[in-house]
Amino acid sequence: MAANALRHPLRWLLSRWVEVRLIEPDPASLALDPALPTLYVLPHPASSDAALLGELCRQHGLPDADATLTLAGRAHPARLSLSPPRRGWRHRTHRAPFLSALQHLDHATGSDVQLVPVSIFWSRAPGKRFGLAKLLADDDWQLVGRLRRLWSVLVNGRNVEVHFGAPLRLAELRDGRDDALTNRKAARLLRVHFRRMRSRVLGPDLSHRRTLVDGVVASPAVRQVIQEVASAQRRSPRRIERRARRYGLEIASNMSYPVLRFMDQLLTRLWNRLYDGVEVQGLARVKALAGDHTLVYVPCHRSHVDYLLLSYVLYRDGLMPPHVAAGRNLDMPLIGGLLRRGGAFFLRRSFKDNRLYGAVFNEYLHRLIARGHPLEYFIEGGRSRSGRMLPPRPGMLAMTLRSHSRDASRPLAFIPVYIGYERILEGGSYQHELHGGKKRKESPLGLLRVARQLREPFGRVAVSVGEPLIADAFLDHHAPRWRHEHSTRPNWLSQAVPALGDELARRINAAATLNAVNLVALVLLATPHRAIETRLLSRQLALLADCCPVTQRPAGDPAQWIARVAELGMVQRRDQALGELVLASPDQAERLSWYRNNVLHLFAAPALVAFAFRNHTALHQGELIERLAPGWPIIARELFLAVPEDLSETLDQAVSQLAAQGLLSHDGERWQRPAPHLEAFEQLRLLSQLIQPTLERGYLLLNLLLAAPSARLSRDDLAERGRQLAERLALLSGLDAPEFFDQRLFAGLVDSLIEERWLWQQDERLCYDARLVDAAQRARELFDPALRQRLMQLTATPETQADSER
Repeated sequence: MAANALRHPLRWLLSRWVEVRLIEPDPASLALDPALPTLYVLPHPASSDAALLGELCRQHGLPDADATLTLAGRAHPARLSLSPPRRGWRHRTHRAPFLSALQHLDHATGSDVQLVPVSIFWSRAPGKRFGLAKLLADDDWQLVGRLRRLWSVLVNGRNVEVHFGAPLRLAELRDGRDDALTNRKAARLLRVHFRRMRSRVLGPDLSHRRTLVDGVVASPAVRQVIQEVASAQRRSPRRIERRARRYGLEIASNMSYPVLRFMDQLLTRLWNRLYDGVEVQGLARVKALAGDHTLVYVPCHRSHVDYLLLSYVLYRDGLMPPHVAAGRNLDMPLIGGLLRRGGAFFLRRSFKDNRLYGAVFNEYLHRLIARGHPLEYFIEGGRSRSGRMLPPRPGMLAMTLRSHSRDASRPLAFIPVYIGYERILEGGSYQHELHGGKKRKESPLGLLRVARQLREPFGRVAVSVGEPLIADAFLDHHAPRWRHEHSTRPNWLSQAVPALGDELARRINAAATLNAVNLVALVLLATPHRAIETRLLSRQLALLADCCPVTQRPAGDPAQWIARVAELGMVQRRDQALGELVLASPDQAERLSWYRNNVLHLFAAPALVAFAFRNHTALHQGELIERLAPGWPIIARELFLAVPEDLSETLDQAVSQLAAQGLLSHDGERWQRPAPHLEAFEQLRLLSQLIQPTLERGYLLLNLLLAAPSARLSRDDLAERGRQLAERLALLSGLDAPEFFDQRLFAGLVDSLIEERWLWQQDERLCYDARLVDAAQRARELFDPALRQRLMQLTATPETQADSER
């Protein structure tokens, strides 16, 4: 009676005060059968949850949760809780919650009952307590009492999440079992569902920061290093232990729910002011794993905004924000404390010479992973100044795999994430650094400089989740004995870590999405003078968009894309008597190269096919494969593309795309390019320009290598000479493009030649044989005579001539 008397006032309070921030999935997608009785199942009895559920059912046209059903001839509420209600200090004797529903199946032949699990979260505390008010209000892992629940409604009524589970059919669960077994099976399935949902939304219970650090310092691994360091440095173990504790406090995050709430509100205002919108794709993949896997998010690193943006997206979509690995340079006054309470933990740039720090950091990371806390770190190490995916660094990946092999009781999944911007905040500083300028040190004053830009347009940003990588399956394939080796540095680690880094980089790139700036940059930078007719630009943009799946294309049409890029100040539109032109100033062209490099890998195959027809009017399919096959694996490694076992399938698809656009035709025997006077010929040439810088770097490097005898040059010498020649080519061509002669590109190119066994090292010198000479000769045939002559003249420097004369 008391509950009934409170029902109407409670509903009035809920309707006036409560705001549901997230309902997942859309109630219309539940596909409930209106002819079947519907039982809503809540994990715990709570009047506030029941009243809110009843109100939501009315609002969204779902079966009434406050109705009374007739099951097996008896009245039965349409809503029940999986755990029994409390009475005083003792639980009521456990009952069979689904017994009446099961008996209904016996009374009505062919009938069924659908069970709908419902999880309601009043706030999103990650299992920590923050003062008396939060102790009473937060929805952590502890069961809540009536006073605490009422307080939670008042404090957190504007931050409620509701998650509906997929309906369960009781008849299907029965499957010939007796009622007792079926009841236990249904209860078990629902308990697992509720536990996974709470783990996904709230994350595991996290100890207080000092308690966690004390546990790290007291662990056997750290205690052993403390003793060894104390002995080596002739200091007391207690003094070294205090140092270890300082390291732990320097590293550990201090995630705070009030700060998460504050950051959510702050970032919502920031994104609304800074960006026109945040587009998210692929989070369903994460939600399918979040309940029972430890998640390690590995996004590309393009901007300081990345970690804030990803945590914001996950929090707003009902997922626990990750603990983010951040450089110690960000642990600055004011900002560092805020980031630490938002989930950041800090690490030094290098600590291989500090055994104690390494032991503390490894143990801290292991405890996060073993307890199931989601993590986030950037495998590239630093932000990409060139816009392309940087080679993965092994540090954090190696520590993660070591931790997982130490305790693999909980599955671990890597989540690749691509983040694409129409315009980034750091564009100016990146160009400054590429030209040799010193990187500005992060500081609170630097935020004031950034704040001045907030009134400028920055377009939209896209967050796209790639295909998750399950650690156990990966290790079973690359290191079959990983479960049986328990040393701190197992033998399989040296091979598994680079393979893991490359695979994650490929999956990040595969998740890339296009925006208007990417597309315009691809076309405009392929022109000789960074200028193009608007009509031709529109046609080329449509061509590029058609080369990619629908899910990767931006909304709108070419005219809208061009207008968008002009609004962002990235290009200029100029009226001319014979038609409008789109141009880029030298500064704009340099900035556009960053956005081109974001997505260049998506067009590598069609661009390479188009380049093959620069020097050939027609080619047989076999000739095409013969010319492109040697270089494709090298290009794929540079751009982090998956290399198929059968190259012909990839080339067939690229040729078919170009033929569908009218850029190639087939005469029954050979593929032919268009006649030079046709617009299609110009489109094919523009497409081929996308891959030309990559091929030019390879051509320069091979000419340098083959100009000297085998075993003459070292790896570093060859990479540096290649960089110098590329810089010379850029200057002679009038191109201000520092990313073209990036040292890392040439070092990676040499490593790729070694990996593909075109080169091998002997006494730190590079060796090659006739196979490379033959492959280089076939590659030269791709270049038209004018381009080939220009590159050969460039490599004929006094230094290379001297090498060849020795």
